[in-house]
This record gives sequence, C-alpha cells and structure tokens, in this order.
Amino acid sequence: MRTILHVDMDAFYASIEQRDNPTLKGKPVIIGSPSDQRGVVSAASYEARKYGVHSAMPSRTAGKLCPDGVFLPVRMHHYIKVSEQLHTIFEQFTPLIEPLSLDEAFLDVTGSLHLWKNDAQHLARAMKQRVTDTLNLPCSIGIAPNKFLAKLASDLEKPNGLCAVPRDPETIISFLTPLPVGRIWGVGKVTARHLGEHQIFTIGDLQKRSLNELQRLLGSKAAGEHLWAMARGLDDRPVETETEDKSISREHTFDEDCRDPEVLRQVLLELTEHVGHRLRKSNRYAACVSIKFRFADFRTHTRQETPASPIASDRELLRHALGLLEAQHIKQPVRLIGFGVSRFTDTLILNPEQGDLFQPAPDTRAVRERNERLDRTVDQLREQYGRDAIRRGNWQVTD
Repeated sequence: MRTILHVDMDAFYASIEQRDNPTLKGKPVIIGSPSDQRGVVSAASYEARKYGVHSAMPSRTAGKLCPDGVFLPVRMHHYIKVSEQLHTIFEQFTPLIEPLSLDEAFLDVTGSLHLWKNDAQHLARAMKQRVTDTLNLPCSIGIAPNKFLAKLASDLEKPNGLCAVPRDPETIISFLTPLPVGRIWGVGKVTARHLGEHQIFTIGDLQKRSLNELQRLLGSKAAGEHLWAMARGLDDRPVETETEDKSISREHTFDEDCRDPEVLRQVLLELTEHVGHRLRKSNRYAACVSIKFRFADFRTHTRQETPASPIASDRELLRHALGLLEAQHIKQPVRLIGFGVSRFTDTLILNPEQGDLFQPAPDTRAVRERNERLDRTVDQLREQYGRDAIRRGNWQVTD
C-alpha cells in the first residue's frame, strides 16, 4: 500500500508577501489587479477570505467585499523562485513528486519511510519543520494511502495543519462517513445543493446509495462512478512526476464553478501567458496547442489544434487559445480550465503560407522574430518588476 502526502502551502502568494513585508501580517492581502481595474484575484490571504474574497473573482467584486483589502500586484517570478526552493525541500524526502501548481504537490514517500522508522507522520513533521526553517512559510500536509484521501486530509486542519487518514479500508469508510459531501474532490456548491435535494448531506449518506442510484441521480455515468468511489476512499491513481520534456501546461480550478465568460477568458489569458513564458525560457517552439475544461458534472473536454508553423510568442499562443475557447460556445458552469503546448522543436520553422494575390506576403520570419523579442523583453520586465508591471489590454482573437 502506498503512502502519499499532499502538501499545500497556505495562501501561498499572500503568505510570501506577508513574510517579505511583516507590516502586512494580520491584514487582508489580495494578490491581483487593483480593485478599480479590470482583472481577477490571483490569491487572497486568510484574512481576506473571511470577507468572501477568493481566487478568480473579479477584482472589482473583491474590492466591494473587502474595502480595506491591501491589493498587491502578482510577483510571479518571485513566487516561482520560492516554489523552486520548496521543490528542493521535497526532493530531500522523495524523488516521486507530482506538482499540481506552484503551491501544492503530491509526494509518494512509500520508498522513503524506512529512513523515518516507517513513521509517515514523523517524516511529514520533519518536512513541515524544514519548510518553516528554510522558507518561513506555513503549509498543511495530508497523509493517506491514496491521492484523494491525502488531498482531503490536507484541507481538514488548515492552516498549518497535519492530518493522517487511517489505512484500514473499513476504518477509512468510518473516517469519511461524518464529513460533508463538499469535502469530496469535485463536489462544488451546485452539486452539493443537488445532492441535498435528495437528502444526501454527508459522505455517509452517499455510501448508502448504490452506483446505479448515483448515476441516475447525477445523470452521468462518470459522475456517479466518481462519487461512488470517492465515498469509499478508493483512488488508484499513481503519483506522476512532471514530464515537461513532452508538454508544458497550466490549469486553474475555480473555488466555485465559473459562469462568467469574461472571467473564463481572463483566466485563460493568464494561463497562456504563463505557459508562453515557460516555453520561451526553455528556448523551444510548440507545434501543438490545447485547451482543457471540466464541467460541474466532471465531464472533461480537451481541444487542440496545430498552428501552420511552431510558435512561441504570446500573440500567437493567445490567438489559438482564445480561438479554441470561443469555438466551444461554452454554456455550462466550468470547474477547471487549462492551457498547454506540446510537440516541441528547438528551431523556428516556417511553413509556406499563401499570400494575397494582389499583395506581397509579409516577411513572416521578421514579424515572428520581432514578436518573440518583444515577449522576451516583457518576460524580463515582469521578472524584475512583477507580473503587473506590464499587463495585456482587452485582447481579441482578431488582434
């Protein structure tokens, strides 16, 4: 049986800002666009969350909910550096690390337990202490025999908590029985409300329903299977180490299912720019771009396309990303959205394009090299002065 840790840094971006500037401790810190500008919240401290502020919320809404909030620009390059330091700490305990984002990861420590007297809690406490000593940041850790239970456990005693799930199957079911259904990964407010209409309020209530009942109730075979398995603590997914050689991607899971197309668009824009930065930093070009979105009923769709030639500039990446999004005509609430690139080449390859009959074709190589130089300049400025030093305006697919 595996031993999996889920490490989740508590309010990561905001905690870094409060660490770097002690005068911000205890204050509602909101990372993202200013409250008087168009944009979204990237992160919020626990003090700001008490006002209802959460990530991906329009900044103007956050400003109304929390008028005394301290709005700070995103210093993504700085957060990435701290995340790299965190990853170095993880590597001191196991090589099997699956990063989920800059601030959370799954770690399979099964093979390392013998170094810690086969005591997973001893290992986890040592990791927490090392994070505190090295980074002066809080984190919460869940310990369990699988990824779902480990992630659930890390949420139970936040912030700065440590929670271990029982390993015996019967005891796991008993452990889950009293918890609200909202503790299950993928059950947001809409799904929880729907389940409540059928007198399902706790995971124990779910355990009493058959697989067929859940599939009929949710109107989806996949959703029914997911909830049936989660209610019993079943999850056989292995920890998958990052394979950036094959692809570069970034995803965002909304705290609440997103119904606002403008918020979807803005989040996708920021994800695409982040991927573009990593792509250029690796000095590669992508021959395939894709978007991913997951609905409230757990259905996941991926759409991809192949540009005429491999690309690396934000302008071209965004054109494809937003074009793919708009082509889907999404009408349902979205739980997760992501953007990725793959099929890399190390050199700029231009495939011939047909020009206008009465107008000479533009110098495509010169245009693309110019755009790439511009993006690299923007990358450097953002690394030096923070992500909000330069922000893209109201980007349109036809730009």
